Amino acid sequence: MPTSSFIIPTMDCPTEESLIRHRLARVAGIFEMRFDLMQRRLTVVHDVADEAVIIAALDDIGMTPALASLPERSNSACDVGPCAVSATGENPFTKSWWIKYGVFFLSGLLAAACEIAYFAGVKETSWPIVTMSIVSMLLGGRETFYKGWIALKTFTLNINFLMTVAVVGGMFIGAWPEIALVVFLFGLAEMIEKKALDRARNAVKGLMAMAPDEARVKQPDGSWKVTSAGEVPVGAVVQVKPGERLALDGVVVAGESSVNQAPVTGESVPVDKGVGDKVFAGTINESGVLEFQTTGGKDQTTLAKIIRTVQEAQGSRAPTQRFVDNFARVYTPIVCVVAVLVAVVPWLAFGQPFYPWLYKALVLLVIACPCALVISTPVTVVSGLTAAARRGILIKGGVHLENGRKLKVIALDKTGTITEGKPRVTDVQPIGGATKDEVLRIAASLDALSQHPVALAVVAAWAGPRQSVEGFKSLTGRGVEGKIAGEMYFLGNHRLAEERKVCSPEVEAVLGRFEVQGKTTVVVASATRALGVIAVADTPRETSVEALRHLHDLGIKTLMLSGDNQTTADAISKAVGIDEAKGGMLPQDKLAEIERLTREHGDSVGMVGDGVNDAPALAKSTIGFAMGAAGTDTALETADVALMQDDLRGIPEFIVLSRRTGRILAQNITLAVGIKVVFFALTLAGWGTMWMAVVADVGASLLVVGNGLRVLGRRMGPIARAGSNPSGGRA
Repeated sequence: MPTSSFIIPTMDCPTEESLIRHRLARVAGIFEMRFDLMQRRLTVVHDVADEAVIIAALDDIGMTPALASLPERSNSACDVGPCAVSATGENPFTKSWWIKYGVFFLSGLLAAACEIAYFAGVKETSWPIVTMSIVSMLLGGRETFYKGWIALKTFTLNINFLMTVAVVGGMFIGAWPEIALVVFLFGLAEMIEKKALDRARNAVKGLMAMAPDEARVKQPDGSWKVTSAGEVPVGAVVQVKPGERLALDGVVVAGESSVNQAPVTGESVPVDKGVGDKVFAGTINESGVLEFQTTGGKDQTTLAKIIRTVQEAQGSRAPTQRFVDNFARVYTPIVCVVAVLVAVVPWLAFGQPFYPWLYKALVLLVIACPCALVISTPVTVVSGLTAAARRGILIKGGVHLENGRKLKVIALDKTGTITEGKPRVTDVQPIGGATKDEVLRIAASLDALSQHPVALAVVAAWAGPRQSVEGFKSLTGRGVEGKIAGEMYFLGNHRLAEERKVCSPEVEAVLGRFEVQGKTTVVVASATRALGVIAVADTPRETSVEALRHLHDLGIKTLMLSGDNQTTADAISKAVGIDEAKGGMLPQDKLAEIERLTREHGDSVGMVGDGVNDAPALAKSTIGFAMGAAGTDTALETADVALMQDDLRGIPEFIVLSRRTGRILAQNITLAVGIKVVFFALTLAGWGTMWMAVVADVGASLLVVGNGLRVLGRRMGPIARAGSNPSGGRA
């Protein structure tokens, strides 16, 4: 079924959403409407033959839509979201700016003059006050009255409808100074609220600004030319100088430098880059000149994928937001009915004076708008998603951001998650008078001709010159052998050592000690005796111990699921502080374990893996975390939360952020509802006024927006690892 997406610059709050829903509900062929107020985006599922029908309906209510590319149809980050429309649409301090705000300021002066005259003893209905009130409202309330007229015409219960009814009622009872002040205060508050919301919208826009629009590209004649980043072909060579940002992803082909990857991965320490290393758009070259070959276009960079992920996540409604939206749809009509009853019941049933109760009803109408309640959740969620993205943590939707605070158990894959994912030499134990250097030199010389992971680790551990090997032979499943300087040597496992009869009690003792620790062992020997034992292991990441300690501090139980044997799993778990370890786990076993944990703990189970072979377990868990997602399409697509660098510390940060977001959401709902309840009580007690109602309504909106934005400006988690984001030039 066709789906159309529109950018609507004037769609700022639930007021416009309800108006659009009401109008498009009358258009035949529209089946679903999805609103993203933070991006000012409306997505419509329909079978209307011509999208012009939808555009005309939106124009009819003053929405002026622009057709936009759909995220799922587009590869460009700038086709969606804040890129598509200016946050404010204004150029400050131009002539038109001065006229607009000068007129509005004059409106406020006239409204204040009316109040001063009234308190000085001038009658409310005298011609000077009535005249100044009308001029003030015409100058400062034209937009409100226009929207109010559209709301009246479509009978949409929004704040503009309620304000218009309240103003007309105020004129009817002769409260001219007060309604002039109310109209001015309402316009002022709306203006301030839009500015506050723009800050949340601009958070994602700031991500987009990290990648420069131009790149220095190598030409066929060897010269360099500054070219638009969008026009640089895949495979082109791009040069980036010290202090400049990279415009595209690529692989280094010349030069060495340190690169600040904080904008993409959140790493606080610059990473050394040389030939063959990957580099990402938006990162900053700090020292030497680099030349890299592009691996994709501007719309295919890791940064572009991050932006699209964050934008699409903003469009999905979190559980709290869905609850608030449903509540607001019921709440507003009920309050309007209560206001009508307040106006007529005391007058008709108890013979009370009509005007005082009508005034109270008008105040209730102004208070009734649920804007603060409805806008509180998306602002907070967007702030959380953007704050996480700035730290290299991609959250694939508000639902995951909220559910993170519920996690009680986290299962972790071992290889590539807790550990580095590649073996390295941890111990060298000489035997029978040999030296460490001698053992490593012989072992590295023999293993230089092998591509086995253990052999590569042995070769990497020896920094000196290797000796030539004659008669090299690979012994399948056992090791290798060959002659060095005319003497036969071999390098192999426990089985090979026994076959060659070099397993003395001393060798057995050393092998036993290392094997209990879960390490892979190889014996280096001549034809007649053992020279030493080398232990190789996939070692824990430096950050794993710290990350797991923080998880335990947060009350999270940890479980390691490893494909290695139980001895190795126990050794690693003990080294890093895992609560429980299970070895010999195949993918289907990991899935079964996650299912068991879910039965025991409900929707509070997380799984951490590489996003590929752990996919079944990741999908089954409440929240799946993918490690090292920078540049990895699979991880970005399959995980609920993608950690852009190989750092488990992002998980406790995510949980702390989720808990903080949950607290702020609860605070915002309490503030929004609490302020309404207080002013309802004040009004019914006779102490509430219309201008106080406006201040309460929009004041509540500003409070919840400001409170939600706190997530952007605060340290996210228990680990201070955020890097600075200095500005840079083109790359």
